[in-house]
Amino acid sequence: MNEEHKRRESKHTTGRSHINNESGSEIKNDENESLKAELEKVRAESLEYFEGWQRERADFTNYKKRIERDQVLMSQSINGNIIKKYLVIVDDLDRALKNPPSDSEGAKWAEGIEMIYRKLQIILENENVKSIPAEAEMFDPNIHEAISHEDSADHKSGQVIEVLQQGYMIGDRVLRPALVRVAK
Repeated sequence: MNEEHKRRESKHTTGRSHINNESGSEIKNDENESLKAELEKVRAESLEYFEGWQRERADFTNYKKRIERDQVLMSQSINGNIIKKYLVIVDDLDRALKNPPSDSEGAKWAEGIEMIYRKLQIILENENVKSIPAEAEMFDPNIHEAISHEDSADHKSGQVIEVLQQGYMIGDRVLRPALVRVAK
């Protein structure tokens, strides 16, 4: 009887196990589906956060570049405004050197003025200030300012006849246009 009892018991357990396996696999399938859905949701959020982070990083990089560019332009502008004030002195020294005194004492004085003028030119070159070519060039309203239009047999129409005041640029920016007389 003992063996028979064991056999019956085993039948009942096997039957229950089968029933438990079916309901267990249903629970596992539901749990798997739930986990998969949650995983997809988390992946989508992760992708959204990653793309947002990339956009913010690109925006920050662009911001840094814009700030650096603005600082360079501001520096050039400040330097340009200061240098403009000294261009008047360069003009005066240039005019003084065009008419040097002829006596020996005045010639020594003129040499000293010429040295000062050269030093000032070197400082301007070191600050990336360049004179605007104008003599015998074609008139360009971006870098030249016409004082007069005159008839000239020696020049083409639109060609600069004479430079009345030298123009200067710092980098690509015009500090002061060249004042010129232009042929008709």
